[in-house]
Amino acid sequence: MRIGVMSGASPGPDATLDRFVERAKDLEARGFHSMWMANIFNHDAITVQAIIGRETERIELGTAVVPSYPRHPIAMAQQCLTAQSASRGRFVLGVGLSHQLVIEGMFGLSYDKPARHMREYMAVLGPLLRGEPVKFEGNEYRVNLALDVPDAVEVPVIIAALGDHMLKIAGRTASGTILWMTGPKTIAGHIVPKLQAAASEAGRPEPRVVCGLPTVLTNDPDTVRERIAKSLAMYGQLPSYRAMLDKEGLAGPADIALVGDEKELDASLARLADAGVTDFDAAIIPVEDDADERTLDYLTSRL
Repeated sequence: MRIGVMSGASPGPDATLDRFVERAKDLEARGFHSMWMANIFNHDAITVQAIIGRETERIELGTAVVPSYPRHPIAMAQQCLTAQSASRGRFVLGVGLSHQLVIEGMFGLSYDKPARHMREYMAVLGPLLRGEPVKFEGNEYRVNLALDVPDAVEVPVIIAALGDHMLKIAGRTASGTILWMTGPKTIAGHIVPKLQAAASEAGRPEPRVVCGLPTVLTNDPDTVRERIAKSLAMYGQLPSYRAMLDKEGLAGPADIALVGDEKELDASLARLADAGVTDFDAAIIPVEDDADERTLDYLTSRL
């Protein structure tokens, strides 16, 4: 199981472009496989990863995740191909539907039939990211064009897929899925079998399963879980994540987080690998002094 680190999810004075570049260089020097960047309401994740791509040499750079709304798939493809050119082939697009609360309540767009939206989105985006022309007539998109980015190679896509319909779309049209708030029991019994079945039916390679979870190395797990429960409470309320927590039999984000000493974190990582996770994306939560560096050192020792 490859190990990467999340960035961009915590606002604050250190969440600057220069700090993201410094973080990526440090992660690369430590030997991490990947750095994933959230796309919330601060920096644009694709743009940041493109800049980081010019400043690094080996580390994989992905988004976790960019909402498909409101970017037209043509605009998304152009931006991703440019990021792929900048990173010399190390960029991965993590894309998702976001949530009704965001798309309708904040963006003012329709969230009607989201699975159909993603099917059509991938029907346009997929060929363009492979350097192929696209001709598509759907309910939402009607596209007939090609893009020409000569110094870019194909951009892999992983879809944030939790429900049955989205897992089928991810397996059939993408390189895998990227998860959040999803535990090993649910991954082994729900995510992996349905994703692999869809990929096999479509004749696609074995899909990637990227799993992001809150992670803290600590000797005071009870206090850390209390702080995580407060800081990440919203993720226990959003319907898609709530469904995954219910499948796992857990009350909220604090219960699914990887929290504890080295022995406990080792056991948690082993459970994820056994469940079929190919890539672990550690979202290090700064709930204690030096928690970031301490947890980062631990993960470095497990590479």
